[in-house]
Amino acid sequence: MLHSEKLSRRLSTASPVEFVAVAGLFSFVAYCSIYAFRKPFTAGTYEDLELWGIPFKIVLVTMQVAGYALSKFLGIRVISGMNPKHRTYYLLGLVGIAGFSLVGFALTPFPWNATWMFLNGIPLGMAWGLIFSYLEGRRVTEALAAILCVNFILSSGFAKTTGKWLLLDQGISEAWMPLVAAMLFLPALLCCIWVLKHLPVPTTADQAQRAPRTRMSAAECKSLFIRYAPGLSLLVATYLMLTLMRDVRDNFAVEIWDELGYQGQASILTTAEIPVAVLSLITVGALMFVKSNFRALWLNHGLAVLGMLLLFAGTFFFQMGLVSPLLWMVLSGFGLFLPYILFNGVLFDRLMASFQERGNVGFLMYIADSIGYLGSVAILMWRNFGVGELSWLEFYTNLCYSGAAICTVLLLFSWLYFLKKRVAVIPQKEHFNWI
Repeated sequence: MLHSEKLSRRLSTASPVEFVAVAGLFSFVAYCSIYAFRKPFTAGTYEDLELWGIPFKIVLVTMQVAGYALSKFLGIRVISGMNPKHRTYYLLGLVGIAGFSLVGFALTPFPWNATWMFLNGIPLGMAWGLIFSYLEGRRVTEALAAILCVNFILSSGFAKTTGKWLLLDQGISEAWMPLVAAMLFLPALLCCIWVLKHLPVPTTADQAQRAPRTRMSAAECKSLFIRYAPGLSLLVATYLMLTLMRDVRDNFAVEIWDELGYQGQASILTTAEIPVAVLSLITVGALMFVKSNFRALWLNHGLAVLGMLLLFAGTFFFQMGLVSPLLWMVLSGFGLFLPYILFNGVLFDRLMASFQERGNVGFLMYIADSIGYLGSVAILMWRNFGVGELSWLEFYTNLCYSGAAICTVLLLFSWLYFLKKRVAVIPQKEHFNWI
């Protein structure tokens, strides 16, 4: 108890740089450890295993994504209405369920072990919202979110690299590998959760700039969505496309890299994402210096469009033979993950602050996430039954073209909507103060 009180006092008097360093580091490691409960199984290939004519790896990924999608729908109410005093216990409980599911996966014979992947996805889908809830509503939220969101780029590859290492170098079977990988990260996860529990709440200055963050009732959630329904629908549709591209790249990275000529090079799953992570971290983190919330909202839209243009152009140059496969994966990765990171907290945080809306980001994030992961299930089924003749590399490149074009159009209309909405709610003389 004494150490807990000492830590809380120290963090409450820390400078912004110190607070970002501590909160950012421990939130990053916490969610990186969560990835170890979710992603290592995708390092396996499960060759020669099929269920109803479907490759077993696709079955496993689909089952987990289906559980993840269900979790996001549940999270709309659970995360938005969460009492901050209880979130640590919820987080520990969710981790326990995820670990238990991996035990079941290891002990249950094929093909029934696939059902455990569905159970695995349900608790893990709410972990992001719980961890981000410790960080939102602060003047340094962009920096914290940027550090936390680097997980989307690095941690999945690191988890798969760990899985490959256990398979190739330690002789762990594909059934037991996911559990062993998770247990390697469990001590770090518990330590980080303890630190996050003792982070101070947003200060009065934080609340003045970003609006207070509070629990939301069902009626408040409904009212918030109705007030901005057209714009939020455009953003959710954008995030749907981003999730489709990200999930294909993430879940089938091993197959894509193999087709690019990097067979057996497990380290490429992590090392190729390092420049993507660094560029994204710098770009998103720099937004914390933008004090005007609406200007920051505009920059979020602009950077997202820039990412889509980079994704489209990088894929075109790769297919024309003008850039190497490695450079293309870096370019397309940055173009994809930049808007994906912005949507995971930063954009919605600034949106609520721009209109001084009370509540929390979790509600908006989980609406977008629920639709995004539902789309991921659909596209996996379509890929297997509709265009099964395409390789994962071909499928991903086609998705990059279509996704980048659709997202660009949706983002432009979203910006126009929120600009019009902003003009309608502020005095005439302040219409262009954000420029």
